Amino acid sequence: MISHGKDLKIFAGNSNRQLAEAICKELRLPLGNLECGNFSDGECFVSIYETVRGSDVFVIQSTCSPVNDNLMELLVMIDAFKRASAGRITAVIPYFGYARQDRKAKPRDPISAKLVANMLTSAGADRVLTMDLHAAQIQGFFDIPVDNLLGSPLFVDYFKSRYGNDTDNTMVVSPDVGSVARARSFAQKLGMTMAIVDKRRQKANSSEVMNIIGEVRGKRVILLDDMVDTAGSLCGAANALVEIGGATEVYACASHGVLSGPAIQRIQDSVLKEVLFLDTIPPKEGARCDKIKYLSAAPMLAEAIGSIYHDDSVSRLFV
Repeated sequence: MISHGKDLKIFAGNSNRQLAEAICKELRLPLGNLECGNFSDGECFVSIYETVRGSDVFVIQSTCSPVNDNLMELLVMIDAFKRASAGRITAVIPYFGYARQDRKAKPRDPISAKLVANMLTSAGADRVLTMDLHAAQIQGFFDIPVDNLLGSPLFVDYFKSRYGNDTDNTMVVSPDVGSVARARSFAQKLGMTMAIVDKRRQKANSSEVMNIIGEVRGKRVILLDDMVDTAGSLCGAANALVEIGGATEVYACASHGVLSGPAIQRIQDSVLKEVLFLDTIPPKEGARCDKIKYLSAAPMLAEAIGSIYHDDSVSRLFV
């Protein structure tokens, strides 16, 4: 029994329409009839071509590159649905941009993640559904409910099917100290031991590997992270695991493949055997790399949307 008695409607902006269509296919629903574009001066416009009065609306939009354009699209869409008398509006943000600016790293820094949270709430969002926030405490920046799904179960299923019977020769590696909790949980689910790459970041988008904590010699290792941006840290960690640690094979997985700048070429030239991403950010057009593979987050997001619509718990998705 649906307590709110509203119909479910799903709409999408331009950032990741392919994922939105896959989610609709999982839910056996059509994608809502909406046009989102730009005026000649670059300003964003939204036109909704069907009634949403009283509907339970889910707006799917990753705030990936171009980040500001996609964020503005999302805000304008939410405002349009609010003014069209939608019953409830859930912002489904598979990749949450500005999440790395979650605190003041030095004097006079902004906390942009909090600013974005305020903007989404002010625009009219009633709740947020996202995946693998860079910093989990960003949930506390919102005064509305936030469901932060974890992408690791999808990677667990993938690596269990490949190396679940060879756990003695396979290890999970955290690429930095900050990701230890995530890597530990991942290793426990796979029944594997773990190691840590200790690195010192000298400046933004660069790092220097200092030490490897744990014995990886002769092992197949799996690096786990929440996102890969320029891939400098990831490739540096992979090289260190082979050259310093003596690992035989290095695989990597991350929920979000930002892949800015020279990232794709770095991955192609690195010792990495395979890199797995979720499709929270669409693959870059015209940029191919044989080592990169995508898994679909659509089934998990669709299940979460269905649970929210039916007012059911989504806690089972966090296991």
